[in-house]
Amino acid sequence: MTDRPRLLLLDGHSLAYRAFYALPVENFSTTTGQPTNAVYGFANMLANALRDERPTHAAVAFDVSRRTFRTEAFPEYKAGRAKSPPEFGSQVEILDRLLAAMSLPVLRVPGYEADDVIASVTTRAEAEGLPVLIVTGDRDALQLVGDDVTVLYFYRTASEMIRYTPAAVEEKYGLTPAQYPDFAALRGDPSDNLPSIPGIGEKTAARWIREFGSLDALVDRADEVKGKAGEKLRAALDTVRLNRRLTELVRDLDLPVGLDDLRRRPYDLAAFTSLLDELEFRNASLRQRLFAADPGGGRGTGGAAGATEPEPIMGRELEPGELPDWLSTRATGPTGLAADHTWTRGAGDVTRIALATGDGFAAAFEPSRLTEADERALTDWLADPDRPKAVHDLKALLCVFGERGWPLDGVTSDIALAAYLLLPGLAAYGIADLAGRHLGRRPSGDGAAGLMTSARAVLDLAGTFAGELAATGLDGVLRDVELPLSRLLARAERAGVHVEAGLLDELERHFADAMERAADEAAEIAGRRFNPGSTKQLQEVLFGELGLPKTKKIKSGYSTDLDALTWLATQTDNGLPQVLLRHRDQARLRTTVAGLIREIGADGRIHTTFQQTVAATGRLSSIEPNLQVIPIRTEEGRRIRRAFLPGDGYEALMTADYGQLELRVMAHRSQDPTLLAAFESGEDLHTTMAARVFGVAPGAVTPDMRRRIKAMSYGLAYGLSAFGLAKQLGVPMAEARPLMDAYFERLGGVRDYLDHVVAEARVTGYTRTILGRRRYLPHLTSDNRQRRETAERMALNAPVQGSAADIVKIAMLRVDEALTAAGLRSRLLLQVHDELVLEIAPGERAAVAEIVDDRMRTAYPLSVGLDVALGTGADWDAAAH
Repeated sequence: MTDRPRLLLLDGHSLAYRAFYALPVENFSTTTGQPTNAVYGFANMLANALRDERPTHAAVAFDVSRRTFRTEAFPEYKAGRAKSPPEFGSQVEILDRLLAAMSLPVLRVPGYEADDVIASVTTRAEAEGLPVLIVTGDRDALQLVGDDVTVLYFYRTASEMIRYTPAAVEEKYGLTPAQYPDFAALRGDPSDNLPSIPGIGEKTAARWIREFGSLDALVDRADEVKGKAGEKLRAALDTVRLNRRLTELVRDLDLPVGLDDLRRRPYDLAAFTSLLDELEFRNASLRQRLFAADPGGGRGTGGAAGATEPEPIMGRELEPGELPDWLSTRATGPTGLAADHTWTRGAGDVTRIALATGDGFAAAFEPSRLTEADERALTDWLADPDRPKAVHDLKALLCVFGERGWPLDGVTSDIALAAYLLLPGLAAYGIADLAGRHLGRRPSGDGAAGLMTSARAVLDLAGTFAGELAATGLDGVLRDVELPLSRLLARAERAGVHVEAGLLDELERHFADAMERAADEAAEIAGRRFNPGSTKQLQEVLFGELGLPKTKKIKSGYSTDLDALTWLATQTDNGLPQVLLRHRDQARLRTTVAGLIREIGADGRIHTTFQQTVAATGRLSSIEPNLQVIPIRTEEGRRIRRAFLPGDGYEALMTADYGQLELRVMAHRSQDPTLLAAFESGEDLHTTMAARVFGVAPGAVTPDMRRRIKAMSYGLAYGLSAFGLAKQLGVPMAEARPLMDAYFERLGGVRDYLDHVVAEARVTGYTRTILGRRRYLPHLTSDNRQRRETAERMALNAPVQGSAADIVKIAMLRVDEALTAAGLRSRLLLQVHDELVLEIAPGERAAVAEIVDDRMRTAYPLSVGLDVALGTGADWDAAAH
C-alpha cells in the first residue's frame, strides 16, 4: 500500500449495470442457475481499481430505489428506462456480501442517487485535503473533477476506461468541470429521460457555454443568440432550467460515516473465499488480483470459526550444508511441505522447498544449491514413512520429485484432496484459498518467506481437516483411495502415452480440408461466401437473407449454437443447417487434434494431467490435453485413436471397459426387481426393458423403442427431466412425459429410490456414494424454483455417478497393485470415463488380461455383478472391444 492517502469511491449501480450488459448472462452462472455476470464484471473492475490506484480509503455507493427528489420534481425522470431484469436484481444482494467480506463500506441514502452520495463524500474529502478517485460509468460525475478529484470513467465496456482530470475534461468538451452541468442541461440526457433542445447538438451546447461563460448568463442573454438556434433555445428555457436542477449533484448529504470510517481494513478472508467458491469464480487471475488487494496482507480478520493465529514463524533460508541438522532436530514430527515447481508435458522441476513444524520453526532451501550431504539427508527424510508429512497436491510433487529421483513417503495428508472430500465442487483448492476459507488467513510474503508461511498453512490445514474427515467418515477414503490414487496417477502422467505425430499432422490437414469443403458448400447454398464460425454472419445469412425459422432469442439476435442448428435442420428443407453442423463437427475434431499435437512432449508421448479435485461427483478428468473429448462412436473419432500406439519396449495397448456401470449401480442401490431381473437374464438390457415398458415381446422391440429406453435408462443416472428427455429424443414434451410415466410405472423401485435420495438429501443437505463421498446441495430447500430443481437433478445424479467413480478408482488401484505384485512391466496409462488403457509388455498379454478382468469384476460387490469388456491391439482403436 502507498503511504499517500487517497479515497476511492465507486458508483456501485453504474458499474454493476455496465458489467451486467457487457457480459452475456447465459455465460456466467453457477451450476445451480444463479446468474453471476454483474458480480463477475464488477469484481473485475474493482480488483483493477484497487490494484492500480492503491487507495488508503474506499467506499461503494448504491442507489436505494428509483424514487428520489428528482422524480418528485420531474416524474418522467428516468421513466424511459426498462425495469431491472430479474437476473440483475438477484445479484445485488451478492454484491453486498462481496463488499462486506472485503470490508468495503457500502453507502446508501434514501431519496438520493449513488452519485449524490459520492458528491457529498467527495466534498467532505476535498475539505480535509484527501485526494479522491471516482470510478463510474455516469458522466454526471465529471462536474466533481478538480485538482484533487479524478474521475475514472468506463465508457464502452467493463474494461475501457478514460481518466478525467480538469485538463482532460477541457480537452474533451472545451469546458471546465464546473461548466459541465450547464452543458449537460443544454444537451439533455436520453438515458435519464431529460429532454434535449430539438436540433441542438453537443457542439452547439458546448459553444454556447464557452461563449457566455455559464448557463445562467446564457439564459439571461438568450435574446443574443441569433437565428433558428436562438428560437429553439428560447422555446426550451423552462426545460433547460429544469434539466440544470436535476443534473446538479447534491454535495451536502448527512452521511452516517466519517472519512476515517472509510479507511481500508483487512478482509474477512473466510467469508470472502467462501463466497468466491459459492459463485464458482475459478479464474485464477481475478482471484489473485482480488486477494492481492487485501490491505491485511492475508492476515484477515479471523473470521473462520475456531481459527487461531499460529505461532510466529521462526524460519530462514538455509545455506548449503545446513539441511541435515535442521531435518534431524526440527522435522521429527508432523511437518508441512510446500514447493515452487513446474510440471508440463512430462517434464518439470522444483525450484524451492519450504518445511514448517507445529512449534513455529520453518526452513526454505533451493534444490539447486544442495550439497551431496544435504541431498542424502533430504531423500532419507522424504523416504521415511515414520516422518509424517502434510502436502498440497501430492500428485504434482510426486511428478517433479520423481524427475529428480526423490522418493516421497509418509504423506498423511494432501490438503487439496482432503478439502475436496469435505467440500467437493469448490472453485479453487489452492493453499491460499483453503487457508483463507478455513484458517481466516492467507500465506503472506514473497519468495522463501512466503513459501514458509505456505508450508505452515499446509500443516495447520491438515490438522483442521483431519478432525473433519474423521467426523464425516471420510478419513478412510482419503487414506485408502485418494492418496494411493495420486501415486498411481503420478506414474501414469510421467509415463504418458505414445502417439504417432505424423498421423496427427495428417489428420489435422484432413479435418481442415473437410472444413473448407463444408464452407464452399455453405457458400453455394447461401449464394455468397461467409465465415461459418462467425455468429454475426450466420445470423445475417440464416435469418436475414434466407429467412429461416427463428431460433432462441439471445442478446445479439438469434442463437446459432449447436442446439439451434440441430433444431433448424429439422424445421426446413434448406440444406444449410446440416452443412453448418458438419463444418462445426470438423472444426471440433481439428481443434482436438491440434490440441494433441501441441501437447506432445520431447519423448514423443502425450502426458495428460489427471484432475482429482474438479468433478463434484468424484470422477476423474484430464486436461492438457483433455482425452475425454475424443469421440469413440464415430469413424472420425476412431481415426484419432489410431494415432495412440504402444511405445518402445511394449507390444500392444489393452482397453478394459465397464459395461453399463451406472445402470448396474442404479440396480444395486434401488433393488428394483425389474431392473435386477433384466440384468440377471443376460439378455440385451435395453431390449428387455423396452419390451417391459412398451408391453411387447422382446422380438417386437423396434430400434426406435430400444433407443428411447436406452436414453431413459442412462438419463436416470444424470437426473434427466421430461424436458431433457424430449430434447434428447427430439420429441414433444407431450410425448416424453407419458414415456417417463410408463417407465417408472414398470420400475417402481427405481422411482422410489430416486424420490428417497432427494427427500433424504433435503433433510441432511447432502447425498452419499457407496464409499461415503458426499455432495452438498444446500439449494434443495431454496425458494428459487430454478435453483431448487437444479439441485434436485444433482441429487439424483451424484450418488449413482459418484458411486461409479468410486468403483473405477478402486479398480484402478487393485489392477495396479496386482500388476506390481506379479512383477509385470505392463502399466496403466489412461483412465477415460469407465475405460482403462494399459500398455502391454512383450509376453504379458494373457497374464495382464486375467488380472485386469478379475480385479475390475471384483472391485465392489454389486447385486448384479460388474461386467468388463477387454480388448488388445496395435493402437487404441484396434484395442477396442
